[in-house]
Amino acid sequence: MKRFAVIGAGSWGTALGIIAARRGHEVRLWSRNAEVVESINRQHVNAVYLPDSQIPERVRATGKIEEALQLAELVILAAPSHATRAILTSMIPAVDPDMIFVSATKGIEIDTGKRISQIVAEVVGENFSPRFVCLSGPSFAKEVVEKHPTAVVAASTSVELGRSVQAELSSENLRIYTNDDVVGTELGGSVKNVMAIAAGMVAGLGYGSNSIAALITRGLAEMTRLALKEGAKLVTLMGLAGLGDLVLTCTGNLSRNRFVGQELGKGRRLEEITGGMKEVAEGVKTTQALKLLATRLGVEMPITSEVHAVLYEEETAQEAAANLMTRPLREEF
Repeated sequence: MKRFAVIGAGSWGTALGIIAARRGHEVRLWSRNAEVVESINRQHVNAVYLPDSQIPERVRATGKIEEALQLAELVILAAPSHATRAILTSMIPAVDPDMIFVSATKGIEIDTGKRISQIVAEVVGENFSPRFVCLSGPSFAKEVVEKHPTAVVAASTSVELGRSVQAELSSENLRIYTNDDVVGTELGGSVKNVMAIAAGMVAGLGYGSNSIAALITRGLAEMTRLALKEGAKLVTLMGLAGLGDLVLTCTGNLSRNRFVGQELGKGRRLEEITGGMKEVAEGVKTTQALKLLATRLGVEMPITSEVHAVLYEEETAQEAAANLMTRPLREEF
């Protein structure tokens, strides 16, 4: 048994806390939301983000981050990417040098284009890089806690550490594979959210299966170009953290990013859509970071550029689709 701290009590952070508790671990779940803390500790449910799932008594919630981290051996980062740097900074006084960091956040920092592993190294210290694991793959929180068979990947530069996290969290319903490609795993989980917004636009415009298939395939091409430029391995993008998560998020009805795109395709404004959502659709902010990163690295990402134009430049989804389909003709690869 280990002591886990889960930083962020949205649906995915809560689900990971439930998974850890089911495996016999003690879990402290941190949230800024007082209603979430109270409902978990009193009713054993997350009334705001995961209301239909019973939370084991081994999970206790707190609004004090130092309390969540006290005696923790493994820290799961499950807060939105845009808040990660500030949260990590607030954690520094309570961080123990032996802690293991597991990132379950799928996003890139807006202003810098940096991945979560890079932010952890900058804020907490380079010595934590070998103690960092990225947990990613096709996994809707609701389905995981309902014990639908799910497969994800734990990526770490330390083979031993990846296997340790694999052993601590795997179950008969959650199969965790390992790899050593943190870069590819992080970028796969980030890029797919932007592609899911695009896929939602396709659905919102009323286009069919041909269009979705084209979008997913060309989205994978963008993901691969960017990740390889950053030093990732091609095989990672063909696996759970790349293609697997891309397919799920672009087609699944539980995808928040796909929902945003679908509503944009129907003509609704972004502020109206996100204003009515309880949780963050990571792709909305990640689009800005990806555009920055693609420009910096000289990587062509036309779908990302069109999603950015719809989100931030007053372009319509219909115009974005037309722009993509009328680009100069070229070879596929």
